[in-house]
Amino acid sequence: MRWFVELSYLGAPFHGWQVQPGVVTVQSTVEEALSRLLRRPVGITGAGRTDAGVNARRMIAHVDLPDGFDASAPTFLRSLNALCGPSIAIASAWPVAPDAHARFDATERSYRYFAHTRKDPFAAPLSWQASPSLDFDAMNEAARRLIGRRDFTSFSKLHTDVKTNICDVRRAAWHRIDDHRWYFEIAADRFLRNMVRAVVGTLVEVGRGKLDADGLTGVLDRLDRCAAGTSMPAAPLFLWDVLYGE
Repeated sequence: MRWFVELSYLGAPFHGWQVQPGVVTVQSTVEEALSRLLRRPVGITGAGRTDAGVNARRMIAHVDLPDGFDASAPTFLRSLNALCGPSIAIASAWPVAPDAHARFDATERSYRYFAHTRKDPFAAPLSWQASPSLDFDAMNEAARRLIGRRDFTSFSKLHTDVKTNICDVRRAAWHRIDDHRWYFEIAADRFLRNMVRAVVGTLVEVGRGKLDADGLTGVLDRLDRCAAGTSMPAAPLFLWDVLYGE
C-alpha cells in the first residue's frame, strides 16, 4: 500500500536529500528509520532533491508499506520521529493511490530565501545578512523577468543529468517581513540544481546596482551559468511547499 509522508528538516546536518554513498542524507536517514521499524528494507521517493544544507518546511515523499499497516498511527509516527533524530520531523502520513508519485504528480514547488539587513542573532544562521543599502524595489523589478516558461540554463549547476532546463516560474518576488527582515519566494513546476541560490545571487547583483532588469533578461538569454551571479549560502533557503492536484 502506498502512503504519502509529510516531513520537514534542518538541512545543516545532511548532504542534501538524495542518498549518496558514504555520507548522511535526509533520504538515507528516513529510510534507515523505516527499515528498523518494519524490519525490512524500505525505500522512499521525495518530491524533489534539496542540496546540501538546504532546509525543508514541507517535503512530501511516498513509501510502499505492507497492506494493513497504518502509517498514520500516532504510535508509529512517534517512533519514526524518535529514530530520525532531532533535525527531521515527520508530521503526518496518509494513504494514496497505488500509482501516486511524490515527485511526478507534484504540480508546483515553492522556495523561500530569507535575508536580514541588520545584525540579528535570532535570524542567523537561517537568514543571510544583507547590506541595508540593497535595493529591493530594483530586485523585484528584475524578479518579474523570471516569470514564465523558459530555459533556465544560466541558473543551473553544470553537468547535471536532467533532460531539459525548461521551467515554468509562476511567482518570483521579495517580501518584507518587518523593518529589517525579508524573504524571496519563487514558485515553479520544477527547479534545477542550485537554481534558486543562483537566482538570488543574481538578484543581489541587481540590488547592489551592478545589474538591472534588462541585464537579468540578458543573463537568461545567454544560457550560460557563468553569466549569472554567485550561488548564495544554503542555510537561509527553504523548500517551502509542494502542491498536488486533487
